[in-house]
Amino acid sequence: MKLCEMLGIKYPIIQGGMANIATGEFAASVSNAGGLGLIAGGGMDAETLRENIRKCKSLTDKPFGVNLMLMNPDTPKMADVVVEEGVKIVTTGAGSPGVYMDKWKEAGITVIPVVSSVALAIRMERCGADMVIAEGTESGGHVGEMTTMALVPAVVDKVSIPVIAAGGIADGRGLLCAKALGAVGVQIGTVLLATAECPIHENYKNEVIKAKDNGTVVTGRISGVPVRILKNSMAREYVKKEKEGVPKEELEMYTLGSLRKAVFDGDTKMGSLMAGQISCIVNEERTVKEVLDDMMNSYEELRKNL
Repeated sequence: MKLCEMLGIKYPIIQGGMANIATGEFAASVSNAGGLGLIAGGGMDAETLRENIRKCKSLTDKPFGVNLMLMNPDTPKMADVVVEEGVKIVTTGAGSPGVYMDKWKEAGITVIPVVSSVALAIRMERCGADMVIAEGTESGGHVGEMTTMALVPAVVDKVSIPVIAAGGIADGRGLLCAKALGAVGVQIGTVLLATAECPIHENYKNEVIKAKDNGTVVTGRISGVPVRILKNSMAREYVKKEKEGVPKEELEMYTLGSLRKAVFDGDTKMGSLMAGQISCIVNEERTVKEVLDDMMNSYEELRKNL
């Protein structure tokens, strides 16, 4: 079965769960454009999530979902909120959703964990996941080690549930590649940062649009918490401190609140400008509909002419 049929959407495209960015309004804009919008619970508490779910419902009659970062201390309450509010699709990251699986399944929720390795994908299938999102290290934010090109077919070969590809995908070429690797669809994030509907500060959008092919760096590899962001003063200083052996606790204090600085204040020097490597081909601001329509149109054209 195709992803569109499984989720009731027009295009086989899922919006990434972007903490502090993906509000109910933004998720609705993606769903209305034909993809699957996701409300990011990563930067919210349970009641804020509830408000955003209700806001999304008021703005779209299309399917949408919620992304839960399982390390969020409010996750147990959020797990109840998605049931109480009738959410039908939940994606997860930063942990295993196993403890919530029975509750969610009973409520008819489709559960789709994000995985960065074959071992984790197998584990998620065993705990009852309906699909997995195999996310390569090219992506923005928290990353693993394997590239999308290597990870996706490896996961496809080892699990029997559908696989969605993520990391380094921003247009029809990426979608065609993902399909060739065995994925049923894609998750995108970085390209959506540069949309009119995205609620990040204009300074952040402009940095994504200006980014070059070597414009990102992964901080935290040495300390075990790798995060891909655009290069800026904070990123360079962080990497320097990390190589000098500065304790993990001090590094965490150095970046405390840095994502919010980028998203809300537009601080392009000390903010954490999370974005993937594919930002180098994101060259202009468009609407969400333009991004999704163009992705599908170019995919179809490429597929016919390949």
